Amino acid sequence: MHPMRSALLIAALPIAGLWAADNQLTPRETAAGWTLLFNGSDFSHWEDPARKSPAGDSFVVADGCLKAVAHARIVEDLFSAEDYGDFELEWDWKISPGGNSGLKYRIQDRVFLNGQLAPRFEDMVNQALANRPAGRPSRGNEYVVGFEYQITDNLRNSDAAHAGPRHQTAALYDIFPPIADRTLPVGEFNHSRLVVRAKHVEHWLNGQKVLEADLDAPEVERSMTKRWGENSRVRELLVKQPRARCPISLQNHGDEAWFKNIKIRPLN
Repeated sequence: MHPMRSALLIAALPIAGLWAADNQLTPRETAAGWTLLFNGSDFSHWEDPARKSPAGDSFVVADGCLKAVAHARIVEDLFSAEDYGDFELEWDWKISPGGNSGLKYRIQDRVFLNGQLAPRFEDMVNQALANRPAGRPSRGNEYVVGFEYQITDNLRNSDAAHAGPRHQTAALYDIFPPIADRTLPVGEFNHSRLVVRAKHVEHWLNGQKVLEADLDAPEVERSMTKRWGENSRVRELLVKQPRARCPISLQNHGDEAWFKNIKIRPLN
């Protein structure tokens, strides 16, 4: 090998070590306290829906990703096996055309809808929290009471297009909008980062901080009251937030979505 080429190769080695292959950590990330939450091949660190009884079908492992399945028999999020307090989380994701998904955090409760009819979806959730179904259903829809980093097709998803920025990607769903749309074209992987310190959160998208907010800001109570009602259990949980250590979840909203390179680091 030419001496100059050899020198360039040696010089490049430390730089190359800064990046890892999909679903792996670099030595530097490991030393910094990061934990890999998905290894690309199984549900380690997650509640595998197929191992529940009755077995769920909302997520599968496909093409090195945790994949949300469209039209699942049991529509439910994929929950982390561990709870987290303050943390920094990074992940890559892509959404199907017109699709909707998200990542939920500071989760306060979860409940399967009990099948009672109601004028609004929010009324169905309130009814289920007041009269929880016994056991796990073989079909149905679970609702997760938590805050959501929204993931969607901003242009073709009807909720995002009609409701505006507070329902678009990287929003703190229904509460705060991102300051800019930094999404890549649908079908490409985006990179997201979430920082949670007590009641303070940051949403990052493709290298830019697009939202910074407090979970005890007046806008949270106003939004929860408007959507869920003054005396709603959901409103109470999201305003008071009694749980400080909670799981995170990848949302199945009925559409295909893909997640990989998921890693978390606790913050003191």
